[in-house]
Amino acid sequence: MHTELEKTWEKYTSAWKMTSKAERLATFSEALADHAVYTDPLVRATSWDELISYMENLHQQIPGAHFVTTHFMSHHQKSIANWEMKTPENVTIGTGISYGEYDDRGRLISMNGFFKIDS
Repeated sequence: MHTELEKTWEKYTSAWKMTSKAERLATFSEALADHAVYTDPLVRATSWDELISYMENLHQQIPGAHFVTTHFMSHHQKSIANWEMKTPENVTIGTGISYGEYDDRGRLISMNGFFKIDS
């Protein structure tokens, strides 16, 4: 099951690099449950549309930003992933940890990102 959850996680994170809403929706239909909730220190997105808006906002601030998973662990339909936020040139501009929970079909129902916000 670990491998399947990791595949789901990577499919989900690939949506952060996409620029098309249609591509993101297609990816979400495979990786996310309909009621999936995303949270991080800046937002709580309770719908796919809210999450897509948040992703679009990131790309407005940092065009081409995307995430690379550097370590992934899972058990009992839960996961932890260490990641790096990258520029299009593959320069690391941030790091963090995310916690995920999955339904019985292996789709994400909860994605929780943790990173430091400099004040």
